[in-house]
Amino acid sequence: MTRPITLPFYAKLAFILITLICFAFIFCLGKDILTPILMAFLFAVLLLPIFTFLKTKLKFPRHLAAIVCLAIFISIVVGILVFISYQVTYMANDFDTIKKNANSFIVEIHKFIRENFQVSIGEQKKYLDSVTKDSVKTGQAKLGSFIISISDVLLDSTIMIIYTFLFLIYKEHFKLFFAKLIKQENHGILQDILSQIKVSINNYIVSLIIEMIVVSVLTSLGLWIIGVKYFVLLGLITGILNLIPYIGIFIAGIITVLASLTGSGEISVILGILIVNVIVQFIDNNLLVPLIINSKVEINAFVSIMGIIVGGAAAGIAGMFLAIPLLAILKIIFDRIDSLSAWGYLMGNHVPRKFAWRKRKIITEN
Repeated sequence: MTRPITLPFYAKLAFILITLICFAFIFCLGKDILTPILMAFLFAVLLLPIFTFLKTKLKFPRHLAAIVCLAIFISIVVGILVFISYQVTYMANDFDTIKKNANSFIVEIHKFIRENFQVSIGEQKKYLDSVTKDSVKTGQAKLGSFIISISDVLLDSTIMIIYTFLFLIYKEHFKLFFAKLIKQENHGILQDILSQIKVSINNYIVSLIIEMIVVSVLTSLGLWIIGVKYFVLLGLITGILNLIPYIGIFIAGIITVLASLTGSGEISVILGILIVNVIVQFIDNNLLVPLIINSKVEINAFVSIMGIIVGGAAAGIAGMFLAIPLLAILKIIFDRIDSLSAWGYLMGNHVPRKFAWRKRKIITEN
């Protein structure tokens, strides 16, 4: 009988770090292929309860149940996009008003700069003309790449739908594949890991949807109070863009400020919009995220921010969105493997008690 090989701590640490670096390198190298697969996996986990209900309770065939799940999901997404498109088309009728109010707002900004920074209106316009020329040249150069990116999004969306369908119908096949990779005595741990991953990702996505709805309602209510037109549309856009960490709320704020010009160009309205966004973000970051999001994934803020930054650098907005679920999966795996449990603890949001730390310190000193 062969004895298991025991490695020193530094060797284990080196193997773990090399493995993580290899996974990160592979993801960066094949992000265009892996990103749609990972997104489809998240959608498949979200649709899994509906798929199971249709297959077990209503006795749908596996393929038909997957098709119905995708039809429901696509109908919801298309319904939201149609509503936004209709509202944007309706908003386009106020283009003349937006242009008029924008001009008056720019004049007020010019006067404010002249009075407080002693820069004449002529010098301001001269600077804006130079910036505008550079922006036009840059915009013309990027127009072709923008069209290409739109086609890439449509292609990725189609591929994600296909992948989601395949994940649903081959769910048991993938589980048997993982079972064949490990020894039979570890199948209980594997089952626990897979079930926890399903629960964690499902709870995370549902929590994101709840957060999006609450942010949309709060933003719509605030914009309605200060008298902004199209407050429902702008609230919905803010809730959707808020799913993009950090930069989403700033994009939503710019869109809301531009849309507010359909009513009036007064600075007080724009200040009101900024105040509404700040209040909603305060509620979101201090109440919704800790109570709804962090309680589901149990990832501490330091690791979350690092993961989002790395995900954004590796795969853009999709990488930022995928960062938290992937970290949650890693934590679940680490927590259930003895040699990696310390890494799972590092990623978690556990706060050690002071007396426990002192006790450990005393034992170490003795």
